[in-house]
Amino acid sequence: MANSYSKHQQNIIKRYYDNKDAIATQKLQENITELYLAEGKKRATVWKRIIGHLEKLEVPKKQIDHLVASDDATLVAKYLERILAKQD
Repeated sequence: MANSYSKHQQNIIKRYYDNKDAIATQKLQENITELYLAEGKKRATVWKRIIGHLEKLEVPKKQIDHLVASDDATLVAKYLERILAKQD
């Protein structure tokens, strides 16, 4: 039983992994917007999601720690701009 996925499922999985960075980038953008508006416990939850997306984009842990310590949505947005510039 080498492969239990249908051809259709294999294509879906392949497209997901081919677009993994684009998906993480989009989710990160959405979460940055939420971070601007979030307060209290909600803000901590949004930061957890942001950390996850940054990890998926293979951002160094030291940089992630710096962004979290700053607790500044603008700084995260500027960092994302640099990531997007490198992708072009």
